[in-house]
Amino acid sequence: MGIVPNLTSDQLQFFHSHGYLVIESFATPDEIHAMRNRMEHLLHGFDCSTSSVFSTVNQQQSTDDYFLQSAENISFFFEEKAFGEDGNLKQEKELSINKVGHALHEFDPVFKSFSDSEKFSGLLLSLGYKRPIAIQSMYIFKQPGIGGEVVPHQDNSFLYTEPTTCTGLWLALEDANTTNGCLWAIPGSHKNGLVRRFLRGDKGVYFDQPSPTYNKKDFVPIEVKAGSLVVIHGDVIHQSFENQSPKSRHAYSLHVVDTEGCVWAQDNW
Repeated sequence: MGIVPNLTSDQLQFFHSHGYLVIESFATPDEIHAMRNRMEHLLHGFDCSTSSVFSTVNQQQSTDDYFLQSAENISFFFEEKAFGEDGNLKQEKELSINKVGHALHEFDPVFKSFSDSEKFSGLLLSLGYKRPIAIQSMYIFKQPGIGGEVVPHQDNSFLYTEPTTCTGLWLALEDANTTNGCLWAIPGSHKNGLVRRFLRGDKGVYFDQPSPTYNKKDFVPIEVKAGSLVVIHGDVIHQSFENQSPKSRHAYSLHVVDTEGCVWAQDNW
């Protein structure tokens, strides 16, 4: 028996209307435990001398060679506020990392096994994908007290195909709420199309348009329990705020594009 679609008509209707969808209990407690344990192991072996700082607030300035090369390996990125004035970490590395990416789904057996599971295939089949491929993956920590802000953006800006096909798959590995930095989105904003692109050229990376100004009142919080998956349309405007709470907000994120009838843009980052 082949892969079968696993979204209901009500779920699809909500997704197409709002631009996002929450699927509760998408990951089992055992799967969550396996991914968190695996990341703990990876962090233990991480050499702090090879890393970078990640920021969406200053994305053009912080996109260095280390970041660009991370598309094809497993790389570690620190929080902006992880370092003191002396240039040293304020606390242990496990509480200083912003994220690990961008090819966990390719090179780590635990994350690859989960990312290649049939439940993802059924979900993508429901969304109309013909030949989906995960183009990047991230383990996001949203550290207590210093977890960085992710500014309003669209995933299609960074992972552009013609026609656009990017979908974000954001799995909560811990409860995510308005206190510890959950996702926020503007319902229906995907219907307005792509606002701008993040391009890579001879002189580095840059946005082709300035960021629009968004009304904070248009955003709604997406509070979820650990194990819930948030499916995000590539054109929906979404963000998350800085985590100033004493509790982390771990998540595993995949971004998927279609490879049938679509062309990958050569000027993607």
